[in-house]
Amino acid sequence: MVRGALWLLQVVGEGNTFTKNQLRDAFPGISQVDRRIRDLRDYGWVVYSSTEDASLLAEDQRFVKAGVAVWDLTARRASAPQKAISSKDRQAALARDGYMCTLCGIAGSEPYPDDSVLTAVVSVSRRKVTGIDGRETETLVTECKRCRSGLGDAPVDVKDAFASARDLGPAELRRLLRWIERGRRGSTELDRAWAAYLRVPPGQRREVADRLKEMQ
Repeated sequence: MVRGALWLLQVVGEGNTFTKNQLRDAFPGISQVDRRIRDLRDYGWVVYSSTEDASLLAEDQRFVKAGVAVWDLTARRASAPQKAISSKDRQAALARDGYMCTLCGIAGSEPYPDDSVLTAVVSVSRRKVTGIDGRETETLVTECKRCRSGLGDAPVDVKDAFASARDLGPAELRRLLRWIERGRRGSTELDRAWAAYLRVPPGQRREVADRLKEMQ
């Protein structure tokens, strides 16, 4: 993993692409070298495949941003990956957040408005929460990979909730309070239908669209 990180920095360079064959040629005889590169994501390294960046071919990957200096044992230990989130907890968090990023509101598999070739991939992250009293706890939040890569591991500050609501008008504040009472954002039936459609595998979306047209 350390050698892979140094190769990305010194040979590939941030923002540039590389292929799986180039990676294997750089480390001959190393088994599961692809997984070693994926392991870097646990330390804040951002590497996109064609799943996150539709402009990439299946064999291509893009080195977006370096993370923790994994060759520094002290830094690596301080940033050691936390216990994996269970499938049950992950699904519960995704359902609670409507399968949408809690930061930008984009749904999984939806193209970004400012970059139509890049589709959102949402995942559940464990984040520290700084309370009003300054104490820290942990929570699970749904984030798209682009928001997560920009935010890093910054903790959630409860005071931000007050700051964000400070300039809301009376009607907007009442709406926010209704969402809080429900425990979820007040998305419309159309929002929920769109999010459900995006969860359908791409190869079956045409069939869904055709059947919906028949319902008109």
